[in-house]
Amino acid sequence: MGNMELSQEQREELLESLKVRFEKNMHRHEGVEWADVQAKLEANPEKLWSLSEMEATEGEPDVVRHDKETDEYIFYDCSAESPKGRRSVCYDRAALEARKKHKPDNSAMDMAAAMGIELLTEEEYRELQELEPVDKKTSSWVQTPENIRKLGGAIFCDRRYDTVFIYHNGADSYYGARGFRGSLRV
Repeated sequence: MGNMELSQEQREELLESLKVRFEKNMHRHEGVEWADVQAKLEANPEKLWSLSEMEATEGEPDVVRHDKETDEYIFYDCSAESPKGRRSVCYDRAALEARKKHKPDNSAMDMAAAMGIELLTEEEYRELQELEPVDKKTSSWVQTPENIRKLGGAIFCDRRYDTVFIYHNGADSYYGARGFRGSLRV
């Protein structure tokens, strides 16, 4: 996992980037105050590290919801297309190991775990698409139900013809235009 500590300078840079994105995209989080989000982030440096990983792989994380029950802010990758730094990955470790040749470098589930984030569920993916259209040219793996995964499949979503589609592939497949989007609770 490497060093999960950000320097003071890295923290300040990241917080500034997140704040600018937050203020430019108020439609994603109406009624949420940046000062409250920043206080939470400063109290949870490991979450800030996860956000820096999301940022480094071009996910453009932003707040999409405040869970009032748990008092947590929920970040999703809001990049227009599936994050560039996370493409050409198969679904999970088992799929990666099952491939005989031309293995991808990584899997979506392993990358997400290493970053300290969760893959979006289909419901979360649809929620993001309600906020704004994403993945018009790319697609993103989403959490796959166990019954589908057991049979060797995995599911992904995209947006075409102004409609969100969910579809399936072998979990061991990977494409230059498919990555994954994550969520993080802070």
